[in-house]
Amino acid sequence: MTRTPGFNTLAVHAGAKPDPATGARATPIYQTTSFVFDDTDHAASLFGLKAFGNIYTRIMNPTQAVLE
Repeated sequence: MTRTPGFNTLAVHAGAKPDPATGARATPIYQTTSFVFDDTDHAASLFGLKAFGNIYTRIMNPTQAVLE
């Protein structure tokens, strides 16, 4: 028997997907202030808004992205 998730379940899990690296059901909390760049060109494209990615936690981070 397959049940359709109710409103409360959908509200709690909306926008969340299992973590691809660990399979964790709950959204991981990334406790970091900064992220690694592949090279200077990668950093330049991120800071120049030519590529999407994480730069600095106060600007955006993976945990924040799920909640938005």
